[in-house]
Amino acid sequence: MTIDTDTAAKVAKLARIRVEEDALPALAQEFNNILGFIEQLNEVDVEGVEPMVSVTPMRLKRRVDVVNDGDQQGKVLSNAPDAREGFFAVPKVVE
Repeated sequence: MTIDTDTAAKVAKLARIRVEEDALPALAQEFNNILGFIEQLNEVDVEGVEPMVSVTPMRLKRRVDVVNDGDQQGKVLSNAPDAREGFFAVPKVVE
């Protein structure tokens, strides 16, 4: 896939970036370089390679997944500017 100057202009417009007409060929070439690099990455054989969290080996901390109700309604509602009957009260915005 190659990007021409018309496509580069359309991408710039969609990204709301002003690009002068004489700079469009350079922008199209940059897009083509990026797409070429992506094509190179697609050629790499990653079969059997485990996904990495970090470049250094590490084990993520785990916690027990326990369902509870939190039991902190009072603490949560204490931050609310207006709370009524155990809920946040907000102004009506739809007539």
